[in-house]
Amino acid sequence: MWLLKTSNNEMDPELSNTKNPIKVSVVIPCYYSEKTIGKVVRLTRDELIKAGYDYEFVLSNDGSTDGTFDEIKKLHEEDEKVIGVNLARNFGQHSAIMAGLRHVSGDLVMLMDDDMQTHPSQCIKLLDAMSDETDVVFATFPDHRESWWRRLGSRFTVWSMRVLTKRPKEIEPSNFMLMRGFIAKEITQYDGPYVYIQGLLFRVTNRMVNIPVKHFDREVGVSGYTLKSLIRLWSTVLNFSMAPLRFAAVVGAVLGGLGLLGALFLAIQRITDPTIQQGWSSLMVTMLVCSGIIVLFLGLVGEYLGRLFMTINKAPQYVQREVVGGNTTSIEADQKDHK
Repeated sequence: MWLLKTSNNEMDPELSNTKNPIKVSVVIPCYYSEKTIGKVVRLTRDELIKAGYDYEFVLSNDGSTDGTFDEIKKLHEEDEKVIGVNLARNFGQHSAIMAGLRHVSGDLVMLMDDDMQTHPSQCIKLLDAMSDETDVVFATFPDHRESWWRRLGSRFTVWSMRVLTKRPKEIEPSNFMLMRGFIAKEITQYDGPYVYIQGLLFRVTNRMVNIPVKHFDREVGVSGYTLKSLIRLWSTVLNFSMAPLRFAAVVGAVLGGLGLLGALFLAIQRITDPTIQQGWSSLMVTMLVCSGIIVLFLGLVGEYLGRLFMTINKAPQYVQREVVGGNTTSIEADQKDHK
């Protein structure tokens, strides 16, 4: 396996050879970004060339109905290393990223946004942080340039990931990241309908690091993320864990146990004092026992159904309407597999 840097954080001389530069594939999900995507691509390309990297861009239009894909076509006409993927409708940011990942060919794969908040000037920091002991580099933002509710939603999602997935406690994930090419190839093997890129990364490697970068203001428009989008993202996280179903089973067992203790208490009380009237309390105990047992078995059934659902559900991750550039053969296969 090739290495970007040696363990002492110096560039490997063999890989720094300009005759055979490291290729960086930049995947950008696009949503109503006709006014910014051109600037993002050109500035990022300049940064990569200046640092001595080869490059390609895969721009995935996630159902935008403005001129976003027309702008992507223009970028391809200017530079054949720009690949455009036009999805049939809005499938969500992570599905759009997955569509782009299936077209990359680089040694390293970078994910960034289309709105200039994950600024091209910061991308080299991620590349510098990649070492021979690292598979994934996540950017962190000490100074977030987002609305309070968006930050709150992001923090809740990060907390949910820590509880429900195998995310290392010391790692803070983000959508501005760099991964090795073989990692990108591995996570694209996932063909389930509910895509969560970070969750897939946590499945395949724990060799991750964080690097702080500057977060910029949006240059045009407002965030495409709404409360509905954040709820959908959080619900997608649940597809990468059986913890909620197991929690339901535990709750059922606890309720059932409390009910049995209550029944035992009432029985002892009845024996020691036969004059005590048994009515509302005994009824509630009976209901608690029964409901606890029911929830327990529902949790167990849910465990099996959840596993079955995650295995056999074949709803499409996305549907490609049009592709410009790239490898035609692999694109045709991709269209066949993911429609």
